[in-house]
Amino acid sequence: MLEHIRKRFPLCALFSVIDRFRSEITRKGIHFLIALTPALAVAGRDFAVAGLTLGVMFYFSLESIRISGIEIPFFSDVVRKASRRRDTGHFVLGPVTLGAGAMFSLLLFPESAANMAIYALAFGDGFSSLIGRIFGRIRPAFLFGKSVEGSIACFFCILLSSWCVCRDMKASLATAAAATVCEALPLGDYDNIVIPLAAGFAAKFSLGI
Repeated sequence: MLEHIRKRFPLCALFSVIDRFRSEITRKGIHFLIALTPALAVAGRDFAVAGLTLGVMFYFSLESIRISGIEIPFFSDVVRKASRRRDTGHFVLGPVTLGAGAMFSLLLFPESAANMAIYALAFGDGFSSLIGRIFGRIRPAFLFGKSVEGSIACFFCILLSSWCVCRDMKASLATAAAATVCEALPLGDYDNIVIPLAAGFAAKFSLGI
């Protein structure tokens, strides 16, 4: 009966998917916000780094309070909705490494490479996890539990975002390949640091900047 309703009304199926993967969608919605960093950097790289530093420090303070058992209105609810099972009862590290990955990109790479690295973090890692969780079916051993579908999404999202930045197909391919390989590794929350570093170095050397 439920299957009949879903076929008859596609939106019902969509809402069912959203409800089932609410945590992943919430988490990656936050993840995508890091793509705003290059826009902040237009006002000045130091300004963007300072903003990220303050953001990480603010989150660290609130999360430390939350994990001590004190409820923080709105913040505690959002963290619980966005956290994975492995984070239950623990400090949720993801936003810290996310901010650090963007900061390292700004500090280590020229503008184009930094932007490509940050977009790789935001869109490549973000869509890989989202597509992999919702549509992933093929999970070979060499992907450490991740899906082929997610890795393909990661590669093409980074390829497209990199191309939009540099208009250089060779550099875009190199950036996408480097970041996709790192995304497939079992790095946990530290992929938020490794992915942009790999993408940034690949972009920097491919572009010769």
